Amino acid sequence: MAHAAGIGSHGLWSSSRGLARGLESRGDYKRFLDHADMPRQGDLDGRGNLSLGALVDFTLWFLKVCLDQVTFMSGLFEINTLARRLAIYVERSENLRPETLSLLEEALIRGEFDRGQASRITRLPERTARRVLNAVLDEGLLASDTPKGPVSIRFPVKTQDILFPRLFSES
Repeated sequence: MAHAAGIGSHGLWSSSRGLARGLESRGDYKRFLDHADMPRQGDLDGRGNLSLGALVDFTLWFLKVCLDQVTFMSGLFEINTLARRLAIYVERSENLRPETLSLLEEALIRGEFDRGQASRITRLPERTARRVLNAVLDEGLLASDTPKGPVSIRFPVKTQDILFPRLFSES
């Protein structure tokens, strides 16, 4: 049903992360799934062989897991905190100049910008701004669908620890 509604595992978000972590413990999923397969408990517990009440319990738990994951991901993508994590990434990078942050913030807020605007955004001379832009493109934090098209923000795997803390399990 979730798949038919267009809710699936696209990009960083996945209900699988929540299912693996559970709400209280890692064993929640198996426990609730086993419970959902429980035989019917009397004449008022559904019409088939399995318990309708147990299926309702599982469904409510699953929806709580999905809501928990949406809340978690919303926090990770909150503009101000993501901008702070981008600043930390730029500060720690040996390949990126501090002016890179203004390009990343522009792409984060506007969605994309034309390459020719790099000088205006960074307040650097044209040639220097082009070098800064090329460095961040090489780093993979900005990219474009075409060689001369507008650039937009990207989140390469190598940035996950800083940009998306606690997204993936430590183990």
